[in-house]
Amino acid sequence: MKNILVTIDFNKNEKLLIDKAFQLAESFDSKLWLMHIAAPDPDFVGYEVGPQYIRDSRASDLRKEHKQLQEYAATLKKKGVDSEGLLVQGATIDMIIEESKKLNIDLIVAGNHEHGFFYNAFVESISVKVIKKSKIPVLIVPLE
Repeated sequence: MKNILVTIDFNKNEKLLIDKAFQLAESFDSKLWLMHIAAPDPDFVGYEVGPQYIRDSRASDLRKEHKQLQEYAATLKKKGVDSEGLLVQGATIDMIIEESKKLNIDLIVAGNHEHGFFYNAFVESISVKVIKKSKIPVLIVPLE
């Protein structure tokens, strides 16, 4: 197992997810790819670009997320695990599958948040969708 992809959503639980992925990468001498998928720009999905202050705010958020990914990767490198942070924009499931193929990923590590009955009845979680669509093994880490 040479390449492990870790999907990060910045919901304050990513450190637990990164720690679990680190343990795997260290055991198998794998490279960790830390990936956050940001929502596509509004004009990507057919809306007007919007006021400048909204675009500035969006750009600032993306810079912060990218910087955080790079900091996580640098910390992992200091611990002896080759790692790289990726910030990608697009549809979440499609981007996970697409990037996994591009990077020759051997394992996808994703977190799972516990939801209530009604949420589960009407909305399928990202982790379940990745499991259904991926041809690559997926490890789900409970985050609650």
